[in-house]
Amino acid sequence: MSYMFSEFRKNQNIRPLVLPNKEKFYMDLRNVGIASFSGREDIWGFGNTFIFEAEQLIVNAIELFEMGYFDCAYYSLRSCVEVSTVIVFLSDMPEDEREAYFEAWRDSKDFPMIGKMMKQLSEQGNVFADMKEKMKDFFSDTRDLKGKLNKYVHKQGFRHFYVSRNHPLNSQLSQDTFISNFEHYIKRCIGVVAVMRLVIDPFPILLMDEEILYRSVDSFTEPYSEEFAEEYIGENTLKAYKTTDIYEKAYEFFIKEERKTPAVLDVIKWKYINIAKIGEILKQHHLLSKHDVVCILMVYNCEKIVKVYRSIGFPIYSTDRKTNRTDMSRSSYDFKNFLKNFFINFAKAKAEDKINQPYGEAFISAFIFDDEPYFVEHNEILTPDDIAKICGIDFGAISKMNGSVEVE
Repeated sequence: MSYMFSEFRKNQNIRPLVLPNKEKFYMDLRNVGIASFSGREDIWGFGNTFIFEAEQLIVNAIELFEMGYFDCAYYSLRSCVEVSTVIVFLSDMPEDEREAYFEAWRDSKDFPMIGKMMKQLSEQGNVFADMKEKMKDFFSDTRDLKGKLNKYVHKQGFRHFYVSRNHPLNSQLSQDTFISNFEHYIKRCIGVVAVMRLVIDPFPILLMDEEILYRSVDSFTEPYSEEFAEEYIGENTLKAYKTTDIYEKAYEFFIKEERKTPAVLDVIKWKYINIAKIGEILKQHHLLSKHDVVCILMVYNCEKIVKVYRSIGFPIYSTDRKTNRTDMSRSSYDFKNFLKNFFINFAKAKAEDKINQPYGEAFISAFIFDDEPYFVEHNEILTPDDIAKICGIDFGAISKMNGSVEVE
């Protein structure tokens, strides 16, 4: 009886709901999650973590809303806006001041509230102040959004009470409207996070321009999709952002760079080697890193190789050759074992012990070039001739690169 009563009481004023666009939101959130990973070095240790947290808070909001805890869902949405504001605050200040503020935030010491942060950013933040001046409508809408989210969080109005909204006598309160309103706020919050991310660097928008994409450097950042930018940011906000100093200066820098061919961009940005276009790729070898060239030559000179891994299994250079492996998962521990004892006791290590190591239905062979580990995945056993050819070509290429001689 006690259990039955507790279940009744727990669910008495809670009404679970279903968001029809849930899966779409989760797919779209990738644009402000791992796809917008920033390579900016001065905030590497924490910058991306804030963006990932803002993304997670939107996910939490969706799940809480479907469970029926709508005020908690709106609280989570408000928190995502606040978290994205904190990263703007920390990223748009001199490095010496940033460290002090970050330490205070990390240790839960005295830290400015949102209003004070916005005021200080408006007065002292170079990037933010410029954006706020040129994107007035966006920031006005964001201020309005936070005010509306607060109505739910602070329980202003009986329609924000569980005991009123979900009472049997209040069936006239449309759940369809309630759901569509929440989805509207999800979209607006995703848009805020997407724009606030651009204070860190402009690459998610910059790389949407093909002329810049093909002149870009190796980075983890992917461009926002056209559909995402149109739906969550909007044409007017995009146009306004492109007038900011941070965008214009980056555009002017990259547009002067040499344009890469699609095959070269595939190597630099996506670590994909098109076997049929290796000759074309090497014509722009001066745009490639030493690691790129080593991996390309390995693949080019041994048709048994399907993939090349660096370091402890990342990054991965893939090709259009198919692997025999059925399990696509991998672990850094696997690659540490593949290289075991190479550095610990290099003089006594036997190179042949590192060749043709079983890896599922395929094999892994470990090589050291210029004190860097490389692992090749191959479907067939490597012969001594294969190994000699791989080593000869790559050692020769590295010698030329170290001596500033062009690779032919």
